[in-house]
Amino acid sequence: MSIKKINDYLGIPVITLLLLSLLGVPRVITHDLSMVAEGSLINSILVFAPIIIWIVYIVWKGVNKPFLSLLLIGVFYGIFLAIGHQILWSFSFDAPIQFGGNLSDLPQTTVNVIARIFAFFSSLITGTVVGVFTGLVGSIVNFIKESIVSNK
Repeated sequence: MSIKKINDYLGIPVITLLLLSLLGVPRVITHDLSMVAEGSLINSILVFAPIIIWIVYIVWKGVNKPFLSLLLIGVFYGIFLAIGHQILWSFSFDAPIQFGGNLSDLPQTTVNVIARIFAFFSSLITGTVVGVFTGLVGSIVNFIKESIVSNK
C-alpha cells in the first residue's frame, strides 16, 4: 500500500502524524537529563500538552480515522522515546545497572545489552499504550463533536 493511499485512508498525511509525535520528545530529553523535577508544573506541561495537542488537532482536522491516527502518533512517539532513551542512556544512570539473584554473575556487557533491549521495547509499548488511550479519548471527543454538528 502506498503512502498516498494511507494518507487518503487516514485523512491526514502520515508525515503530519510523525511531526505531531515529535512534540513528546522534549519531555524525553528533559527527563533523561534530569532537567525537570518529577511532579513539577513544567514536567506536567511536557507530559500532557503534547497529548492534548494531538487530540485537539486530530479532532479539529476531522480526520477519517481518529483512533488509528492517534494510535500511530503514539507508536511514532514510542519509537522516539526508545531512541531518546538509548541515546541518553549514560546520562540517566549514575552507576552501571546490576541484576540480582541468578543473574548477578552475568558480565556487565551482557547486563547492559539485556537492559537496553528491555528498555527499548518498554518504550515502544509505552508509546503504543499512550496511542491507544489518546485514540479512545480522541474518538469519543470526535463522536461528541460530530453529534453536535449533525444536530444543528
